[in-house]
Amino acid sequence: MTNRERAMNILHYKEADRMPAVHFGYWNELLWEWVEQGKIPREIAEGWYDGSEAERELDKLIGWDFNWYRTVGSDNGLRPGFEYKVLEVLSDGTRRVQNGDGLIERIKPGATSIPSEDDYLLKDREAFETLYKPRMQFVPERVNPEYYRYFNETRPTDIPVGLHLGSVLGNIRNMTSVVGMSYLLYDEDEELFADIVDTYAEMQYKCAEAILETGAKFDFAHYWEDICFKNGPLIAPDIFEELCAKHYKKRNDLCRRYGIDVISLDCDGVTDKLLPIWFENGVNTMFPIEVGVWGDQFEPARNRYGKGMLGVGGMDKTALREDKAAVDREIERMRRLSALGGFIPCPDHRLMPGTKFELVQYYAESIKKIKY
Repeated sequence: MTNRERAMNILHYKEADRMPAVHFGYWNELLWEWVEQGKIPREIAEGWYDGSEAERELDKLIGWDFNWYRTVGSDNGLRPGFEYKVLEVLSDGTRRVQNGDGLIERIKPGATSIPSEDDYLLKDREAFETLYKPRMQFVPERVNPEYYRYFNETRPTDIPVGLHLGSVLGNIRNMTSVVGMSYLLYDEDEELFADIVDTYAEMQYKCAEAILETGAKFDFAHYWEDICFKNGPLIAPDIFEELCAKHYKKRNDLCRRYGIDVISLDCDGVTDKLLPIWFENGVNTMFPIEVGVWGDQFEPARNRYGKGMLGVGGMDKTALREDKAAVDREIERMRRLSALGGFIPCPDHRLMPGTKFELVQYYAESIKKIKY
């Protein structure tokens, strides 16, 4: 069987000869650690990105079958983005910059994590109407028809490939910051925030529609959101449902009309309060099912929603920084979750610095031994 057949059979409760060894990429810092340790060639660290030739070479070295995060889409963000510019350099070398979303960030020297949010442009209706709304409109140039005209002949046939649907709220949170989103929702102008969500969502729907109308075929569809943290969602579920549910349903109904019945969503943190909204409006696959201090989230979701809830992920990647015993415990947990059906183990996010190369090799080989 090809890895595409294995993966899609498992997610449709059909027979598969074994479990595919699936990953979700790496922090760049980890790849350079492995270069310094002599584990991988420098060329791989220099050339790696999702779907790259360098990634395929690294997959061979480790024993992975493929990176699950293989999606294509459109130019469905702000068009054009804001100019990236340095606004100020502080005495400690920290730079205040304006990014492409119009968010003002503080970037500390040597820091590799998410920058801190300092300020934002999208504060009121005037800013929306003049700075943002024109950048959120659909124009045909957002979708490259030549690329999709030949997509079915040129796409990989041995791995699943997804249609990236964008984001209903996560991208907007990137524009406003968490603080700005909260002010707009609760203290400033709820009607304005609804207009922002509706405008952005309609543009992304039209992008997906334009792609599907070309005849391009996909194995799954996918959203990125990241609107939860360790204590739950960054927005009240009832407000999220009011603002966003209709947009998920509209986009997901479109996908199903074109034969796409696996629709996944990437949201870190504790997602249980938003899962009903996603599930009831057509999202049926959890990914990457982050394991934090809260533990496993897939089995409770399966118990709640039944076999209609699928999953890719759920493996606590921190075990790959520890020892073989910790990895063995995760492999056994993955074996148990795999027995539920409709589930493919995958590290619960990109592998981070400190991850041990030999443990990743061991994990990848062990997952292949799981019989489905």
